[in-house]
Amino acid sequence: MGYARWNHDDWDDYVRGNIRKSINEIFSNCLDPDLDPKNVSFRESRDSAENPLSTPIIVAVDQTGSMGFLAESLIREGLGTLVESVYERKPVTDPHVMCMALGDAWCDRAPLQVTQFEADIRIAEQLSKFYIEANGGGNNFESYNLPWYFAATRTRCDAWLRRQKKGYLFTVGDEPPPPELKAEHVKTFLGGGLQRDTSSKELLKLTSQTWQVIHIITEEGSYYRSRPRQTSDAWATLLGKRAISLSDHRNLPELIVSIIQVLQGENPQEVAHSWSGKTAAVLMNALKGLTEPYVPSISA
Repeated sequence: MGYARWNHDDWDDYVRGNIRKSINEIFSNCLDPDLDPKNVSFRESRDSAENPLSTPIIVAVDQTGSMGFLAESLIREGLGTLVESVYERKPVTDPHVMCMALGDAWCDRAPLQVTQFEADIRIAEQLSKFYIEANGGGNNFESYNLPWYFAATRTRCDAWLRRQKKGYLFTVGDEPPPPELKAEHVKTFLGGGLQRDTSSKELLKLTSQTWQVIHIITEEGSYYRSRPRQTSDAWATLLGKRAISLSDHRNLPELIVSIIQVLQGENPQEVAHSWSGKTAAVLMNALKGLTEPYVPSISA
């Protein structure tokens, strides 16, 4: 997918149509079959005449009880800021964006939902199909590794297949990573494919072969507020400097674009200061130390 270009007027019309709607009016009240990964063989990011050098970008947001506001923030304004900033700043060519909603595979009915890769207003239209379950359990983590598995095994991207250029995969939430991905969960929610339970560390190695994997820790979430050190340490152990804390979720789109800029070789301080006002201060704190690429360790 992704055979079109983003149009600012289309986004303005979309925002005006949703500005007075409640979150229950915007989002679906059940899992949409089009977004159910069990019904997806592959999601494709392909080059086209409109986007000849496509770059896949996945944004997977936690939609559990403490984090449901992330999807609402994206659909009300964040998605437009994200896409338009990528086009304006040009850290990568021809962005194709996929959004995911993630939850807790131990207790949720829909712990993973996935849109198509899109380059125009259709990404927002699909985002509004998300089922915001707002559930989650008390197991001290969410299923952040489900998007890793999906990206590694259920996507086909010309950026990698034709040019060996990795896509960008962002997960966003306030809890620590799960210790493993269970084969039972993959069978239940994706229709199968994983032969055995696999540690998150091992899965990260697989996903990192074709994707730049980054996790953004939302400091406003209730879990992080109660256990900040535990959360940060768990992510740092797994991802190193690719685990990035964000103090204000309203700056999530700017942070994602800025991370891509830095990973493309730009200076973190210069990137942060290129934004205005409070945004620059938030990004300066978030981007500190983000200079070295993630290199998976040899041992699993």
